Amino acid sequence: MPPMPAANRAQEPSTWQKLKMGAMMGGGVGLTIGFIFGSYSILRNGSGPRGLLATLSQYMLSSAATFSFFLAIGSVIRNDALLPPHIEAARLQLLPPLVRSKAEGAMLVRARWDAERARRTTA
Repeated sequence: MPPMPAANRAQEPSTWQKLKMGAMMGGGVGLTIGFIFGSYSILRNGSGPRGLLATLSQYMLSSAATFSFFLAIGSVIRNDALLPPHIEAARLQLLPPLVRSKAEGAMLVRARWDAERARRTTA
């Protein structure tokens, strides 16, 4: 069967595009948070010797740089999957559930404790 043409297939963003998108989102969030906290700090403590605009811009830029850095890395790590999303969803549906009842969990814990106790007594 020949591969599907590229026009009919949805293309995922590349890692570089994910990094840029995370950095832009982090920059926007950081600027907003920097403005809020910087304004509060200036109203509370005064602008200091550098002036109002320089102090506020320092708060905003440092906050934007921090948020941008961490959100860029987080978006790449979070979205970097080896399998396409539809195959990953199918794989998760076919796996047995990890949720067990309290009784099953208690039995597993007791079995582990017994195994540890037996190991300690023989050693």
